[in-house]
Amino acid sequence: MDDIFTKMKQMFRSGNILMKLIYINVGLFLVIRLAVIFFMLFNIDGSSLLNYLQMPSSYGLLLIRPWTVFTYMFTHYDFLHILFNMLWLYWFGVIFLQFFNERQLGGMYLLGGIAGALFFLLAYNIFPYFRPMANNSFLMGASASVMAIVFAVSFYRKDYEIQLLLIGRVKLIWLALFSLILDLLAITSTNAGGHIAHIGGALLGILFASQYAKGKDMTAPINRLMDWFANLGKRKTKMKVTYKRTESKYDYNARKNQEANDLDAILDKLKRSGYESLSADEKKKLFDASKK
Repeated sequence: MDDIFTKMKQMFRSGNILMKLIYINVGLFLVIRLAVIFFMLFNIDGSSLLNYLQMPSSYGLLLIRPWTVFTYMFTHYDFLHILFNMLWLYWFGVIFLQFFNERQLGGMYLLGGIAGALFFLLAYNIFPYFRPMANNSFLMGASASVMAIVFAVSFYRKDYEIQLLLIGRVKLIWLALFSLILDLLAITSTNAGGHIAHIGGALLGILFASQYAKGKDMTAPINRLMDWFANLGKRKTKMKVTYKRTESKYDYNARKNQEANDLDAILDKLKRSGYESLSADEKKKLFDASKK
């Protein structure tokens, strides 16, 4: 069992940011499902665990659970939900990394999730249609983050084509726009919050592409913030030098006194008879003493 966890940790550490995002999502999904099963064995409603990971549309509830702005984008409960989200994340994440680096992918995932959360929160508190549902509506899933990645690469490389089964080669931007239209048509459906979040992520991706074309990287600030948090708990280690003495204090003092006496005798011989009178060993001792 220890070998399995060790290999999993090695795979996580050696993987790129795309694989790490997938590992985090899948890992949290498994933890949630196993926890719910455990609670159910004791007739406890384990689904309430999701309330601390999903993002609420209620301002009051969000104030006491602010972390859900980030946790919701890694939280899934239904198998098909996480399956399709991870497939899209992998497919379009690979394309994204052809034109951008890993830090930009991670930053886009977070920014897209935040944009989706903001659209969800505003829509449920501004539009009269959603206002009655604002106190008991929650958002979860990586869809907004994935949409941000899809639209970022689609609008940065509008000429990029992909091969679709039974359809053939299609420009990626047309697939992105088609998915956006579907979300717009479904914003009053039973999964209205998810579709609204998709729109927020998509618009963030378009904004990133337009700014990046002007030489501005929108992911840089959030990546610096994440670096600050990552380094927050690290302590600067100072080099500590220790000296280990194998001889006793008495022997050490005796040796140093003998070396001093030998050096005095060599210096006296040097004064009387000159340097050429010194033996090879005496010359070495004199040379060593001159370097101290």
